Amino acid sequence: MKKITILFISFILIFSSLAKADEGMWFLAFLNKNYDQMKAMGLKLTPEDIYSINNSSLKDAVVALDHGSCTAEIVSDKGLLLTNHHCGYGEIQAHSTVEHDYLQDGFWAASFDEELPNPGKTVSFLIEMSDVSDQVLSQVNDKMSEQMRADMIEKAIQKIQAEAVAGTNYEAEVQEMFEGNAYYLFIYETFRDIRLVGAPPSSIGKYGGDTDNWMWPRHTGDFSIFRIYCAPDGSPADYSTDNVPYTPKKYLKVSIAGVNEGDFAMIMGYPGTTNRYLTSFEVEEVMNHENAIRYEVRTTKLDILKKYMDTDPEIKIQYAAKYAQSANYWKYSWGQNLGLENLGVVKRKQKFEKKLMKWVKKDKSRQEKYGEMLDIIENSVTKHTDADIAQNYWFEAIYLGSEIEQFALENFGFYRTLQSEDQNAIDSMKEIMKETGETYFKDYNSALDKELFVAMFKIYIAKVGEEFYPSIYDDIQADYDGSIERYADDLFSKSILTDEDRYFAFLENPTAEAFGSDFGFVYAFSVLQTYWGIMDAKDAEDKDYTKGRRLFVDAFMKMYAEKDPDHLYYPDANSTLRLTYGTVGGYTYEKTVYNYYTTVDEYMAKEDPKNDEFFVTDRMKKLYEKKDWGRYAYPDGTLRIDFLTNNDITGGNSGSPVLNGNGELIGLAFDGNWEGMSGDIAFETEYQKTICADIKYVLWVIDKYGEAQRLIDEMEIVE
Repeated sequence: MKKITILFISFILIFSSLAKADEGMWFLAFLNKNYDQMKAMGLKLTPEDIYSINNSSLKDAVVALDHGSCTAEIVSDKGLLLTNHHCGYGEIQAHSTVEHDYLQDGFWAASFDEELPNPGKTVSFLIEMSDVSDQVLSQVNDKMSEQMRADMIEKAIQKIQAEAVAGTNYEAEVQEMFEGNAYYLFIYETFRDIRLVGAPPSSIGKYGGDTDNWMWPRHTGDFSIFRIYCAPDGSPADYSTDNVPYTPKKYLKVSIAGVNEGDFAMIMGYPGTTNRYLTSFEVEEVMNHENAIRYEVRTTKLDILKKYMDTDPEIKIQYAAKYAQSANYWKYSWGQNLGLENLGVVKRKQKFEKKLMKWVKKDKSRQEKYGEMLDIIENSVTKHTDADIAQNYWFEAIYLGSEIEQFALENFGFYRTLQSEDQNAIDSMKEIMKETGETYFKDYNSALDKELFVAMFKIYIAKVGEEFYPSIYDDIQADYDGSIERYADDLFSKSILTDEDRYFAFLENPTAEAFGSDFGFVYAFSVLQTYWGIMDAKDAEDKDYTKGRRLFVDAFMKMYAEKDPDHLYYPDANSTLRLTYGTVGGYTYEKTVYNYYTTVDEYMAKEDPKNDEFFVTDRMKKLYEKKDWGRYAYPDGTLRIDFLTNNDITGGNSGSPVLNGNGELIGLAFDGNWEGMSGDIAFETEYQKTICADIKYVLWVIDKYGEAQRLIDEMEIVE
């Protein structure tokens, strides 16, 4: 029996009393005993229908957007994709102007020729996955240093990846699982010509905005439509007018039978990150550093963005996607901390750690191997506290604050090319940087960014230790009497990174000397060096941290395996394809009963003309007055918008297909509820829910609101 198979049948929940069918992000290739439970709950498919290497299967209809930032599903034989509105928000915003505001008005391509290209957007198919644990770990042993172990593992991974895709256009990625106790190989095919086909207005696709984000009840038609294009021979290709719609191996049938409480529901997608193996020390660190700092910094950032967006329609469009992206995890951080506190997760982890150490101490060999694992983790967390705080403030206030740092990094390769004095390479890079500059400055406002720079830099200096100050701060002290505002005046009036005209004038006659001495570049390189220093300081205290984590997971695996060697468990999410299953249903929290679905009647009742988050268009009002729900109505005459399931999802699952027992599309997963915000660290089985857009509402919007009948005709809709 292979090592990974042993892991799968050995791992069980840290808190075994919480193990239920609705918890778990399972690999499609290893459903094992899950299948019997899924079948009893209503699954009509075989494991081969879900995952197959030799035949088309559901895995071939579910794709990763942009290498896992979201999920999408194919719903026609012409490569038509459904995903969330918020997953396509950046593209919708990029195509919007004051004259043609697709965010406000929506967009519906009337033909293939009107479908809009999106440079940089990708769709990846999983071709196959396999266990490579033995190959990766064959040359390592417990006597090695952590650095030597890491080097050996990396060498093995590079070899496996290269051999796996030799002679193909595929991509290979070996992923660590169970904190380095196992490794998997994933092979992907990635398509690079993805075009926007349709999107509802934000008054449907983003209804409720930040107020309703992470909340239930919800009334958001969170969907957008794209299409995969490929070369005429079916292979991936960059955008070209010669490309054709992609013919998939598999596409999903779309069910308009509707959903009812208790119905089986499974979700397939690419969940981003969970951290359910953290110790109590690490949970406290996440709460006190990562979440608290993110919430603090982004509160200031969002206030500045909103001030400018509220006063200028052009800026509102320019920064719409940036604002939404920042606001999403601003609220998440607040909600997760509340959830972890309410559940007493730190105390629960501490209780488990005492139990685990009691088991370790019962056996001398276990004591020798595992006796110091928790001390290693605790010592690392304690010793790197200052560096960890600085790292989080640097990421939020410097890297995600003013846009100077990220734009400078985008130009860094060009700077290196200029230093090489290779004129052919310089000319080639100039064209690339022109495109980069056009994209960047299209959605950039210097006055806004300047105010953001001052506020973010002040937060950073006020919150971190002096040992983590960037060298540029010495210049600010010496040359500007410590005034960040005066420094910003020069920075934003002189740098090529803060003004479109200066940037393109530089590109006409670029030199390494001019670039290297530019105000913005000097600043950006200074704070980048600071980041390297922070990470060096943190790494110095974390020499054996990975060892402690690996031993911790290995120890509780073995402890529980003694009692129940056949129990199934799953690795933390890491943007690889997973399946989760459960049922449709509502919940009760603090004596409030929450229904499992919402309706258009409730959507209309929520309207607030003075609040753009709850704005309803005149067209929607007219359609509501007619109440022409057509075949999309439920038997009670209502048009439902969203519904709940108890599936286990996280970020990256956005846009994932919600499937019935026949593998037919019944909804799109797009959010979680406030009461279950602890889920990435501790799954809450009683309250944690997945919020899904009902496919019947999605189709109604496409059909009746968007009048995009050609898209309805393209799908295979089943009653």
